[in-house]
Amino acid sequence: MPTAENAQLEYEGGQTAVAMSQLTDAGDLQTFTSPATLWSGRSGFAPIIRPDGILTGGLVTVAISGSDDVIDVAALTCNLAGIVTSVSADADVSVTRPATDVAKVNSITINSSGAVAVVAGTDGATTAFSETRDAAGGPPLIPTTSIEIAQVRLTASTSAAVTESEVLQTIGLHRESAAYPQYEVDDADGSIMFLAALSAIHTGSVSKQVYASYATPIFAEVALADQFVPPETTHSVSSTQIYNTTLGSSSSTLNQGSFVAYLQDGVSDNLIQLKDENLWFRFHPNRYNTGHILCKGKLGVARVFPADDNMLANCTISAESAAIEEI
Repeated sequence: MPTAENAQLEYEGGQTAVAMSQLTDAGDLQTFTSPATLWSGRSGFAPIIRPDGILTGGLVTVAISGSDDVIDVAALTCNLAGIVTSVSADADVSVTRPATDVAKVNSITINSSGAVAVVAGTDGATTAFSETRDAAGGPPLIPTTSIEIAQVRLTASTSAAVTESEVLQTIGLHRESAAYPQYEVDDADGSIMFLAALSAIHTGSVSKQVYASYATPIFAEVALADQFVPPETTHSVSSTQIYNTTLGSSSSTLNQGSFVAYLQDGVSDNLIQLKDENLWFRFHPNRYNTGHILCKGKLGVARVFPADDNMLANCTISAESAAIEEI
């Protein structure tokens, strides 16, 4: 039977930082990927995700001045092209009315310069609004580098003060929030997945931009290692005897990974310097083959200093998910 005599265990000994950059839509407006295959989770190197959108403020209201065909925009902060940007309040921002008494939507945006900009939609055929982007009487497509913060919907061609009912700013419908929808990070794939598809409201019917900074792991070998056990899911069954039958149920448990590392002095060893860090580990059952096991978890260390034997560390890998296999 084969053994693990030629095995190789590696740990995340360093990181290569990648500056804030745009992620790529996988084609479903929901999953956004990076060129990296792994993202580090070590403290100080974990990914920072910045979808375009409002962070704070930015309420659009009727104009305090009472002037016709204008609105006020409160000061705000937003994620804009991966940068947390502050935008000053802007008063008496002009909106465009329809040429005749039909539906017209003005999209109130923050443009790529961090300024309030109004994008006017096409006049409708009637006073009924369309919810289809770029349709007559509907909201316009806005530039890919802009953020929509509200819509002003008008049906009268005659100049007048904008009313509260004509200003719409529901998150996810008329307003892009950096925090909506929520997302999950897949650091084993270098990607994120939003819990719902993003709205395709930008030029070209694409979604808002999503940026991230991250670090990719650099692997170093645990030179003297043994007894690697990956974190894996085990299953158990329990049963309850009732009248005339038995009811069964199953449960799953994620076990802790572990390995033994033999040490030089138990103090200055590189691996020891990384104890308590959240690290990637890569294990090749045969160092001459490409197949390997990947897992990520917090490194725990229990050192042993015998007087008449080798110093060693019983290491644990406290993972949040089971190890994965790469062929």
